[in-house]
Amino acid sequence: MTTIIQTACLLILSNIFMTFAWYGHLKHMEHRPLMVAVVVSWGIAFFEYLVQVPANRLGYSYMSLGQLKILQEIITLSVFVPFAVFYMKQPLRLDFLWAGLCICGAVYFVFRDKL
Repeated sequence: MTTIIQTACLLILSNIFMTFAWYGHLKHMEHRPLMVAVVVSWGIAFFEYLVQVPANRLGYSYMSLGQLKILQEIITLSVFVPFAVFYMKQPLRLDFLWAGLCICGAVYFVFRDKL
């Protein structure tokens, strides 16, 4: 596997953990004390960091910091939209498309030297 694909796979896994850590408590812990939600979220985030830190180290060995960040943003949106629609039951909105198109522009500008 290439470095970019390995990095992307690790970042996808990391973002799944991150999304649940940041937003999952909104669905299942709304009536729990805030501190319980914080501790549960930190517990999930621990596993996110176990994957995210190696992903960033691996990615930075091949990509610039800007390229690594834009890759992260692409993956974040790609994970968040299905999470919001299917897990949190939020309506699919055109704003997701517009945000994705803006990120496509960012991808072009930070990766154009590698194209």
